[in-house]
Amino acid sequence: DFYQNAFHTPSSIYSKNDDIPQQQAFADGTILEFSEKSRVHVGRIISSEHKSNGGARYEIMDHDGKKFSIADKAVSYSVSAPNNEPAAVRLFDAIYSAHEESEFELRTDLAISPEILELAWEEAASDDTFEDHVLTPKALIDLVHSKAASAVDAYKAWRLLKTDIAHVFFKEMKEKGRVVGFKAKPLKAVEAAKTTFCRSEHAGDDLDFCLV
Repeated sequence: DFYQNAFHTPSSIYSKNDDIPQQQAFADGTILEFSEKSRVHVGRIISSEHKSNGGARYEIMDHDGKKFSIADKAVSYSVSAPNNEPAAVRLFDAIYSAHEESEFELRTDLAISPEILELAWEEAASDDTFEDHVLTPKALIDLVHSKAASAVDAYKAWRLLKTDIAHVFFKEMKEKGRVVGFKAKPLKAVEAAKTTFCRSEHAGDDLDFCLV
């Protein structure tokens, strides 16, 4: 599967009752971005279980030590943690910091401006090596910086690709309810989206982009 190499995916857990298919579950320790009561959090899985209907649920602890109980469908992004606990804690700290960053900070950290996003869109739209012209966060880092993305940079790129200005160029692609890729829009759709964006309140910090 195209997306398997781009995103961490949960491992299979089989039901004791073969009549009830078990939803794949993320491993304990996995770092997740998830939604709870309309708020977005980052946490680590403490434990998981399967309900009678086969659906997975997770007990999560966030960076402040607060616990949450969530269904699998609440998960928006996942990062596989190292087996070494100190390394896992460092990664969790870094993912939490990335989660707290503003759009401007994400752009700065990744050295990806709106103009570079536009160049990435042109490449993804015209290059058939991108399957279905879909760009993943890791592919964006590789395309722009010619290097493999770290887990933290991949998460930052994913967040950046979900911003309003990225939506000018890319359409979110979902698999099992989660955004896993970003499909390059046709030129006419980009032109229309750019006009809409530049007339919106979100364009205030991107006037140079809108003047081009």
